[in-house]
Amino acid sequence: MLNLEGRRKQSEMPFIPGSLDSRSGREVPLPWVGGERLLQGCEQFFYSSGTGREGVGLSGRKGRQERSHGETVSAKLRLMCVLAHPDDESLGMGGTLAKYSGEGIDTYLVTATRGERGRFGEGGTRPDDYMVGKAREDELKAAAAELGIREVHFLDYLDGDLDQADPVQATGRIVRHLRRIRPQVVITFGPEGAYGHPDHIAISQFTTAAVVCAADPDHQVHSAGQEAFDAHRVSKLYYMAWPEDKWAAYQTAFKNLQIKVDGLERRATPWPQWAITTTIDTRTYWPQVWRAVCCHESQMSIYRQLENLSEQHHWALWGTQQYYRAFSLVNGGRSHETDLFEGIPRSEDGE
Repeated sequence: MLNLEGRRKQSEMPFIPGSLDSRSGREVPLPWVGGERLLQGCEQFFYSSGTGREGVGLSGRKGRQERSHGETVSAKLRLMCVLAHPDDESLGMGGTLAKYSGEGIDTYLVTATRGERGRFGEGGTRPDDYMVGKAREDELKAAAAELGIREVHFLDYLDGDLDQADPVQATGRIVRHLRRIRPQVVITFGPEGAYGHPDHIAISQFTTAAVVCAADPDHQVHSAGQEAFDAHRVSKLYYMAWPEDKWAAYQTAFKNLQIKVDGLERRATPWPQWAITTTIDTRTYWPQVWRAVCCHESQMSIYRQLENLSEQHHWALWGTQQYYRAFSLVNGGRSHETDLFEGIPRSEDGE
């Protein structure tokens, strides 16, 4: 049995009333909560991996039905998020995912790795990479439930080696998800990978290529024993685009957010305000996002530092989320967006 005693228990964290953990029924702490209490129902949701393994977890959405593998979703508004590691979805785009899920838009998550080489707990004896990956997979599924994500899928790549993956294979795996789910909007990391993380950069490149390939009817994805799906044209592709104030808040909590690659230090690269095309108001979803962050218990040895930030920094982190519109088939120009689905009718009932 996996020994998780090294993790920080939520019951040990400073208590701030107002948020309920849907897994245990316990209250969990919130960093400077400024919104109303948001409680969610739980139900089953579908998840799979790039190698065909699949199972059932919990979702924070009501009124949804579990579907069998390979079934194409109904024609309605859908958002797909493609990222590198467990916890990217909560810290990077949690407010966006919670907002659109809460508005009745189906949200989907594709994660390339299980974060099996990442930090784990408070120190002491560390389980092997497989067990760390299994624990982080479970944490991700719990976080997805909090955020109301409908489906979670893994591409089954090794943490830290994503930029070494076969690009044809990696792109093809994402293409299959795009063609089956048929989202109008896709969000992922920007080309700079937030702070230069090679896995973040790789998933940005693979996702961008997959959006192009998914629309090409002549592009075939060969996978023995798996159903083929028709070509699908994504309407809008967005990159995460954090501005200076958001990175300043993270640097305050983590002191020196950097990564060393090929002997060179890489640091966060804020997007200039003029390049940000879209700002999403996520203030109401702070409690929900923090519950999702807390689901990543193996990472709380560092993430709990976010609890003690100033109100100003919490506003920067959780109040809004910014994006760069890489392309759109439905709108354009310099007008600043406040909705990823701008230009796409909310009452859409077809492709």
